[in-house]
Amino acid sequence: MRGLDGKAILIAGGGGGIGAGAAERLASEGARLMIGDLFVEGAEACAARIRAAGGDAIAMAYDQAEEASIAALVSAAVDRFGKLDCVLANAADMQSIMVDGDAISCPLDVFDRSIQVDMRGYFLIARHALPHLIESKGAIAFTSSASSVIGEPERVAYGMAKAGVNALMRHIASRWGKKGVRSNAILPGFVFTEKTRGNLPEEFHRHAVAATRSTRLGEPEDIAAMVAMLFSDDGQWINGQTLSVDGGATMR
Repeated sequence: MRGLDGKAILIAGGGGGIGAGAAERLASEGARLMIGDLFVEGAEACAARIRAAGGDAIAMAYDQAEEASIAALVSAAVDRFGKLDCVLANAADMQSIMVDGDAISCPLDVFDRSIQVDMRGYFLIARHALPHLIESKGAIAFTSSASSVIGEPERVAYGMAKAGVNALMRHIASRWGKKGVRSNAILPGFVFTEKTRGNLPEEFHRHAVAATRSTRLGEPEDIAAMVAMLFSDDGQWINGQTLSVDGGATMR
């Protein structure tokens, strides 16, 4: 991709899966990375792999549920690189997703936690990063979900949170697009990660592939390629969009 070399990029939620895949792809294009995660061991391992390959990356622990922690992560990235060109907001509370239910059965504490991390946390990342992105005429991308648009019968809190993220993304594009800021959301399909690979029944795998218009399920590298494009000079005219990367599972 054009124009990624030397860019200062923050990955909020890069300890594994999509976030780590995006960090490694961006580093391979010459970007400099700050990788934040609640479970800092994964972020540190990702940063170490990048450095071993000749790239520039550091890791930091942060908690997406706490504004002070988010502010510290953004400040540390700016202090480290002297600027901030791009941000990928990717973190989610995976435990809440696993026990989410419908509008009758979803426990209220699960709902509150989902909104706190998966929507409010993204809002706070944007709030603290935007002054720097306005200065650099940079880009922010949010990891959203097909749950935000398809109307699932389950995962009501997660779907509502991600729909809110889509609204936030469009707000940023509308408010600061004329100042050179680009804001987009990526809606991944089912993506294999280190936590899911090898732990899924073969029947689930067959059903999930059958639900797509593709021959396979996703890999972190598939989402990373979209992140790289959106952050590169090749993505300069893409703003305010929800972009499905799901093998054709959804068609809009």
